[in-house]
Amino acid sequence: QVQLVESGGGLVQPGESLSLSCAASGTILNIAAMSWYRQAPGKQRESVARITRSRYTDYADSVKGRFTISRDNAKNTMYLQMNSLKPEDTAVYYCNADVALLTDYQYRGYWGQGTQVTVSS
Repeated sequence: QVQLVESGGGLVQPGESLSLSCAASGTILNIAAMSWYRQAPGKQRESVARITRSRYTDYADSVKGRFTISRDNAKNTMYLQMNSLKPEDTAVYYCNADVALLTDYQYRGYWGQGTQVTVSS
């Protein structure tokens, strides 16, 4: 009923930038908070950034000042601009969204399939 599709991952060198997108589609009534998570090999999935529908944002300490989360409510799309990337940013990045469906107006959490970001020289 709802699909979240991430795009924009890839291989970059330390200090470079990368931009991720997450597009939601389906029988969507409304999307509340949207978030980016990441999971590095051998580590637990961790929260990176979160944005509410009114665009209040929150970031993990490790990415503050380097990453910027944004969203376009009309397009049901969220973005993550990542600057000054470090090798420790290497991970699979997932988007998550709290979505209310047209069918029952209930909010549920949905995940994308993930996109790989690799920062290496």
